[in-house]
Amino acid sequence: MKRLELILSERELDAVIQAMETVGVPGYSVVRHVTGKGPHGSVSEGMEFSGLGANAHVIVFCEADLLNALRAALRPLLTYYGGVAYVTDAEAL
Repeated sequence: MKRLELILSERELDAVIQAMETVGVPGYSVVRHVTGKGPHGSVSEGMEFSGLGANAHVIVFCEADLLNALRAALRPLLTYYGGVAYVTDAEAL
């Protein structure tokens, strides 16, 4: 089992979710209004009313054989819009 985590602008969340559903992910979790600091500086909810400026954290658990399709679907979006994604091994308790 793999765990994919994405941090991206909330503005691009719909496109990312659509790409994940097209590939056939079994499910995902979304945490909105993520703040923090990255290589390009701090991210805040300063423009919360419009959704601009805030990030979202997306978590996906899936089988390893789905990762190549997910990479192919998500990489162009992350390259164009920005954001980060990491894959780790996941083990159920």
